[in-house]
Amino acid sequence: MDLGLDGNSALVTASSSGLGRASAKALAAEGANVAICARGEEQLEDAKAEIDAAGDGDVVAVQTDITDPDEIEALVDATVSEFGGLDHVVTSAGGPPSGPFLDTTERDWYEAYDLLVMSAVWLTKAAHPHLAESDAGTIVNVTSTSVREAIDGLVLSNAVRRGVIGLMKTQAREFAPEIRVNAVLPGAHETPRIQELVEAAVERGEYDTYDEGLAAWADDIPLDRVGDPRELGDTVAFLSSERASFVNGAAVPVDGGRLRS
Repeated sequence: MDLGLDGNSALVTASSSGLGRASAKALAAEGANVAICARGEEQLEDAKAEIDAAGDGDVVAVQTDITDPDEIEALVDATVSEFGGLDHVVTSAGGPPSGPFLDTTERDWYEAYDLLVMSAVWLTKAAHPHLAESDAGTIVNVTSTSVREAIDGLVLSNAVRRGVIGLMKTQAREFAPEIRVNAVLPGAHETPRIQELVEAAVERGEYDTYDEGLAAWADDIPLDRVGDPRELGDTVAFLSSERASFVNGAAVPVDGGRLRS
């Protein structure tokens, strides 16, 4: 299926690793020019090389702290300057610290809100004029299944990420018809973060092998496996494309059927 993204320009945040990187790679594979960003320069350059090899479009990497609105503004400016416009935005962010409610400080709440919600607010506000000029402007928010069903020990993700869904639903109505806005709700995928957690569990003696530990993550997934980050990336690319031209205001789970709601 031709997604019609060839020659389009996309910006993906938190894209040096994990699901952000997978999203950027999927867009690049469809022929889009892609701007990526992260805090760490070395990891960012590694991601740039991989994403660049995935497609024929151009890739630009901008070192950015997405909790700083000035740096987000500079990121958007650099993207538009490099590509001559902006058609697609994907908001992604690393997860906030885990932990129960009573162990979470007030500072943790503010930092999680900046990371997960305000980064999306600042980015979509800065990008809006450019997306509105595009013939196919889209925004896709990468969130979590925690916006539907709370996950034990992740109070910050459970509570704060829901603000991104409220933002998405509002923007989907306010920005239409020029810009479509959707979200994806990833479940467990074999990202570097999950790999680290499984390897740590093996070292603690909870599992004999990595494969055994990874399989444990799939215990309540009907498809009986965790996801490949590419599968989440492909969903993001589809929602960004003209093939999804009547999909607006949707929150799409990509979790192998784990959610019951």
